[in-house]
Amino acid sequence: MSAASPRVSDLARKTGVEVLLVGVSVSLALMFRPSPFPWAQNASLVACLLLPLRLLSPALMMVVCLPAVFGGLGLVPAVLALFRVGRRTRSITLVTTWVVLVAAVGLLGVLWSQPWLLWTDLALSAVFGVLYAGAPALLGKLVTTREELARSLREQQRARAAELAAREEHARAEERAAIAREIHDAVGHHATLIAVESAALAATTQDGEARESALRLRALAKESLGEMRAALGLLNDAPVPVPGLPQLPEIVAKARSAGLTVRLEDRSALGAELTPSAGRAVYRVVQEAMTNAAKHAPGAPVVIRLDRRSGRLRLTVENGVPTGAPLPEEGAHGAGLPGLAERVRMAGGELTAAPTATGGFAVVAEIPLRGVDPVPTKVDDNDSTIGGSPFGLTPA
Repeated sequence: MSAASPRVSDLARKTGVEVLLVGVSVSLALMFRPSPFPWAQNASLVACLLLPLRLLSPALMMVVCLPAVFGGLGLVPAVLALFRVGRRTRSITLVTTWVVLVAAVGLLGVLWSQPWLLWTDLALSAVFGVLYAGAPALLGKLVTTREELARSLREQQRARAAELAAREEHARAEERAAIAREIHDAVGHHATLIAVESAALAATTQDGEARESALRLRALAKESLGEMRAALGLLNDAPVPVPGLPQLPEIVAKARSAGLTVRLEDRSALGAELTPSAGRAVYRVVQEAMTNAAKHAPGAPVVIRLDRRSGRLRLTVENGVPTGAPLPEEGAHGAGLPGLAERVRMAGGELTAAPTATGGFAVVAEIPLRGVDPVPTKVDDNDSTIGGSPFGLTPA
């Protein structure tokens, strides 16, 4: 009942509009002065009574109106029919043809009934015929075009909203995956070390009770690590490469392909001394600094320097003086430099960002180097896979 109610209401509204149009049209047709043609008023009344036909077939309604137009009393039904033609007909040529035909039939009726008119009067009649035939058709076309544009705009807005929702969901998924990797790297490393140390203790101790406790501790560590990986959704996933120093050339290559002038100077000669968390911090600092340089210093050359000083890695990303105008901001897309500073701080370092004396901008991060904890030598072979640690622990 509720579903049919709107349709019934819409049908009643449309029926009321049609009854009103027919009534007004018939009243106006009866009020017009008599035509030189005795049949003209009847033709006009027929056209007025058949006005609802224009909703089904505008072309057929136009044919019905032509006799009334010729007789000089078909103005009202012809105007309404031409408006419908403009609304329903996509072809501009066809709409123009109907406009010219109505104007020509009306002018022919004037010539037939008043052959003595001067050419100036005929010219005015022709202009009037084109105007009264063309105006409603043009108005109908404009209304249809406006509706199509509004519908297209609504579709674009829906598509844009869906795209934004997909981007937000993708960003949330990436952030969840990043957090999962962070937890897995940190907790997994220590759980692996606990299991390895327990296995080594069990293999070297002579105390039976201590050996049993060590083996139980090793089993608990392995179980905890497995539960953590399952909870993080990493148990059966393919290993995801951790971004770090090895991926810096990729950032440089992408920046160069985007038109930036970038030079990478790596004098650190780092190996396993840099922990994965520190490597990720370096990667993110370079990534964010390159993005900022592209946005805020277009055309400026960028230099990435890696130096090793007193057990610390010093990363400098410096851009020169920009040659173009900064790109407009389109909204916040991340934590920016404050987020990088927090990431570097969590890796035990510090980050500074400031303009240079030459008019450029420099981002400097200093991160301590921490070696990987030693691994016991007497370990069961099964322990090589207990943690899947990204630190590359491989028992001998």
